[in-house]
Amino acid sequence: MQYPKISIITPTLNQAAYIEFTILSVLNQNYPNLEYIILDAGSTDGTIDIIKKYEDKLFFWKSEKDNGLYDAIYKGFEIATGDILAWLNSDDVYLPNSLFTVAEIFSEFPQINWLQGAHSHLDEKNRIVSVFPSFYWTKFDLLAGRKRTIQQESTFFRADLWEKSGKPIDRNSQLAGDFGLWVSFFSFEDLYTITAPLGCFRMRSANQKSLTSRNEYQLEKKKILQQNKYSTNYKIRFFIYKILLHSQIFTLLKCLRLEIFIKKTFFNGPKYLMFNRKKQKFELI
Repeated sequence: MQYPKISIITPTLNQAAYIEFTILSVLNQNYPNLEYIILDAGSTDGTIDIIKKYEDKLFFWKSEKDNGLYDAIYKGFEIATGDILAWLNSDDVYLPNSLFTVAEIFSEFPQINWLQGAHSHLDEKNRIVSVFPSFYWTKFDLLAGRKRTIQQESTFFRADLWEKSGKPIDRNSQLAGDFGLWVSFFSFEDLYTITAPLGCFRMRSANQKSLTSRNEYQLEKKKILQQNKYSTNYKIRFFIYKILLHSQIFTLLKCLRLEIFIKKTFFNGPKYLMFNRKKQKFELI
């Protein structure tokens, strides 16, 4: 197998407590065609000293003031030359061999342009504390306000999709830049989901925007959705989907094992892969 180049961006600011674990989760993949980029926003807590320990294994790193998380991510993608792109925040981690799984899937299935693994979380002691079954996404789930989120730590996409969609990260966003990116991607390609976890989001007890700024995040998401316009046919299907979702009809359909059928037949999805034990590989379902 010829391994595609994977570019990983880690933006950071004052994360000395966690960034070494993050860096090692990337480097210890021992993936043979890795391009790892770290962009620091001017840390003063020892983060830079940790980065320097591994600078001979990095494609690029720099410490300079930026305009926030998504500005740094955008800058990283502009530097990146990989076939597959992703970012990993400096307190989160990749699970062992996840990059090999990503490479295998993107190589074997050229129709897949972005991919998400199962949701998983670790705590402040580096323990994996939860793994949730994969959620089978359609664009309507995202736009209808389903409470589940696309887990960024487990999401990878082709550089071609990043270019084709117009590099759609809002560099001024402080909270929901990833959500805006997913909305833009869905205008071009469907999201594929696999049953395996690929990366872990770290659940911290304090000093984490996902914990302290939930209301602001929801307001930013709402603004992003209001800015997106769709065709009449799309609006009708979206309206129907929203009724099905919020009336709990999908819950009943799931109990009857009809949810996936209805989504595939009428709502462009979902697209997912499952592991075949005998063949020892992931297959499209």
